[in-house]
Amino acid sequence: MSTLALVADIGGTNARFALTDLAAPNVELHEAQSLRNADFASVQHAVEHYLQGIGSMPKHAALAVACPVGSDEIRLTNRAWSFSRRELQRTLGLDELRMINDFGAVAWAIPSLQRDSLVTLHGDASAPLRGPVSVLGPGTGLGVAQLVGSHEHGWHAVETEGGHTSFAPIGDEERAIAAWLTAQHGRTSTERLLCGKGLSEIDLVLRGGTAVVPATSLMPGESSLQRQGLRDPAEIVAAALEGHDIAARQTLARFCAVLGSVAGDCALIHGARAVVIAGGIVPRFIPFLRSSAFRERFLAKGRMAALLETVQIHVITHPQPGLLGAATALRSRDL
Repeated sequence: MSTLALVADIGGTNARFALTDLAAPNVELHEAQSLRNADFASVQHAVEHYLQGIGSMPKHAALAVACPVGSDEIRLTNRAWSFSRRELQRTLGLDELRMINDFGAVAWAIPSLQRDSLVTLHGDASAPLRGPVSVLGPGTGLGVAQLVGSHEHGWHAVETEGGHTSFAPIGDEERAIAAWLTAQHGRTSTERLLCGKGLSEIDLVLRGGTAVVPATSLMPGESSLQRQGLRDPAEIVAAALEGHDIAARQTLARFCAVLGSVAGDCALIHGARAVVIAGGIVPRFIPFLRSSAFRERFLAKGRMAALLETVQIHVITHPQPGLLGAATALRSRDL
């Protein structure tokens, strides 16, 4: 009987797939591939495309998705995809299909990460990780999860939707950003700032720009961000790191400051001994993050600053933590 299983990490922009051998002594990924969600009409089509390409039909699968997973009906938060988990399991011919929140999967990955897949921003890099651990990270949205336990007694990931908590601005600049976002969306959650599009919208506000309502169709070569008068987040990060674009540096600095405040809030709420930052954005500018107001804002919690001084802070640099976590979770009966 084959012990190969399918694992997937399906976010708002990309769907990542791999195989893992459930009988292997260590968690390993094989045949890893990333697909653009925009190229497929549904999760089912993306899964089938991947499986056809590798010529394998495993009987077990764990899908990490960027949305709550507590019911049969799965609706991605930042992508117009929805499906029934029972129907997907039947269609794919799976004996077992586990659904995991995407940042729950990242949390599951952390105990399996090698030290060279973590960059330590604060604390002893050689000290053993102890829970609770706050896990968060900006990507297409803002993922938040919690990891509890220890290497000695085992680990358990707690899935949350903490990215949708209300944003608490500090200072005139952040109040202006929050007011602009509230006018656009009716409410400003933390995720509205700490994500790829949020970086673009911070940039627009700080440059004094005005959003444009996108038309139903785009010109050839035009992105939806461009149609709205927004710069691409990757362009902003590159310009900020290059150093001559003052507006881009101001935008990235504000993004880092807000991330510091939110990370500190998560640590207090979770009673965390460590904070681990993941997602597709932050690993691109770790040196900038170090020199930003991130640490200052992380500690700016009044009487709790001394407590937060003891909290380790790490950034995940592993290219596929969601896949690694889905593979780890699939081996666990504690889901």
